[in-house]
Order: sequence, then structure tokens, then C-alpha cells
Amino acid sequence: MLRLASLLRPALFALEPEDAHRATLTALKTLPIPPARPRDPKLGVSAFGLSFATPFGVAAGFDKNAEVPDALLRLGFSHVEVGGVTPRAQTGNPRPRVFRLIPDKAIINRLGFNNEGLDVMRRRLADRRARPAPGIVGVNLGSNKDTVDRAADFEVLIKQLSGVADYLTINVSSPNTPGLRDMQAVDALDQLLTRAMKARTGVVEAGGTPRPLLLKLAPDLADEDFDATLDVAVRHGIDGLVLTNTTIRRDGLADAARARETGGLSGRPLFRLSTRMLARAHLRLGRSMPLIGVGGVSSGADAWTKIRAGASLVQLYTGLVYGGLELIDDMERTVMRELSRGNFTSLSEAVGTGAEALSRD
Repeated sequence: MLRLASLLRPALFALEPEDAHRATLTALKTLPIPPARPRDPKLGVSAFGLSFATPFGVAAGFDKNAEVPDALLRLGFSHVEVGGVTPRAQTGNPRPRVFRLIPDKAIINRLGFNNEGLDVMRRRLADRRARPAPGIVGVNLGSNKDTVDRAADFEVLIKQLSGVADYLTINVSSPNTPGLRDMQAVDALDQLLTRAMKARTGVVEAGGTPRPLLLKLAPDLADEDFDATLDVAVRHGIDGLVLTNTTIRRDGLADAARARETGGLSGRPLFRLSTRMLARAHLRLGRSMPLIGVGGVSSGADAWTKIRAGASLVQLYTGLVYGGLELIDDMERTVMRELSRGNFTSLSEAVGTGAEALSRD
């Protein structure tokens, strides 16, 4: 499978990015993928009440509509975050809306939460749970572009998806839905999380299972705003943080023409910014709240750096576009080697060991 993926990569890069992505999803649906091999127990992670075989997962955006989570899990990922999903289906922004910055190993997207909506997502995940399906699938939650009461969208999604997801992530950090990032402000976030937690309590009162509730933040918050946001998350009992989403910054990009496109930037240029925020969160929160590190991971060394910065789990997406499936083995080999070199008996012992230095990077 790895060799086939490597051979197909030039053909995919000849396609427009969205067409290439659709071709990738089609391949994952149709090609036979054997079950994942057992992983070394030393790579196991316990976070927000769930057990992960390894720290390595697929970030939201890759499988927006829960079409191929089991195929991704068979490739060797321990978890897949599907979505973002909104209550109602929406087409997103006009095409073209995804741009490769090949010299920078980056992507700019302004997709705008294009997805098939809650009903499709719930049906596919319910079908998955009706059969033996190893691995963890979380859902990234968004808000429709034309929604006035955004918190109401998140309430609906929490109530409707708690029965079919392993965890839920509140995404208030996409730059491609006007006004969504404003919900990271302290007062707005306080109101949102009050209602989100009440919705989760309502699931329990109705006889359902409460799912871990995570919060995904943008890398562009000023330090003082970021600290205040963390305080709100802690006060409301959020189970974990996903750090970070894409950035609207364009510092130091080699592809000056593509850099002028609006949207969120992901890939290598995001790595230092997102890792610094991850490290700052770990220093402020310690081990009281598990962190998922995402942003610019394109090698095993990058994954190890995220762990040292404070990540219990590491997600990637753009790295797969440029590095391919070989990244899975590279991350495992590198992390296992570094655990041995540092005489760590488990991955959890290594989490945050470099946070102090990386918070200043």
C-alpha cells in the first residue's frame, strides 16, 4: 500500500487539489487495506478517558463526511477526527479554494466548512458502530455560515452525535466562516461552553453517554488572549484542547503568488507557531488537560517535538499530502527511538519535557 501510494503521488499532484483529494478518498474506499499490525504498547496513550494504540491520528478536514475512517485506521493511525460537520449541509466557498504552496510544503484553503451535514454524518457513524470497528473516531463540530445563534449549532451537534462518536471537538478557530473566530473571545467562549456543557448534561439525562468534549483554537491569538481562553476552558471542564487550527499569517513564504490567496495556511510554515502555543498551554495547564498537537507535522522528528512540547496525541493532514503514508512508519520509528534514548518507559513520561524551551521558540 505504501509503495502504491508513492507511485500515485505524482499523478495526484497533476490534479487540482480538491480533485486529487476526492481521488484519494475514492482509492481509500475501493482498495483492499489489510488490518493494521499491532503497535508497541510503549506507544499507547490514555487521554480524556480513551485508550489510543499510538499518539498518531488524522486531523479534521481530511475526511469531512466520515467516508473512510476505518480505511485510515487500518493504515496505522490510532484515531481519525472526521468533519468539520455543520447541522445543515453546505457547499462552502466557490472554487478554486485550495492552493498548494509546493516550495513551502504548505496549503492554503478557504473551503468554508463544505460538508454533507449532520444527518449524513450521524448515519455513517451509526453504521460504523453497528459492526466491530477498532480505533477511535472523533468528530469536529462547526457552525453553518448563515447561523445567527452559533452556540445553538453546537448544542444540536453535541446532542445528535454523542451516541455515535468517541469524542467531540468544538471548532471555533476556522478562519473561513465569517465571525466564527470571534467566539474565542472570553465572553463569547464563556457563553458557548456554558451551553455546550449543558447540552452534554442533557445527553446524560436522556440516558445517553457523555463524550469527551474538546476545544480547537487558532494559532493567531495574542498571548494574553490565549491565556484567558485557556482559563475559560479550564473553568468549564473542557476535557482536552486541539492546538492548533490553520493560520492567517503569511510570514516568510517562498511562494509569494500563492501567499496572496485568502484562507487558512497549513503545513511546514505553521509548525513553529502551533508548537509554541502547544508548549505554552502545557506550561500553564500541566497534565490536567490532555493536548492534541496539530500543525506542520511532516516527519517523525516533528511528531517527537510536538510530544516534547506537551502533546499527548499528534494529528496531521498536510504532511500526508507532501510526505505520503511513509510518515506513519517514520513517526513510529522516531518516537520509539527517542523514547529508548531518553530511557522513558512510556510515552506519557516524555510529554512536555521540552515545553519550556519550545514555548520561547
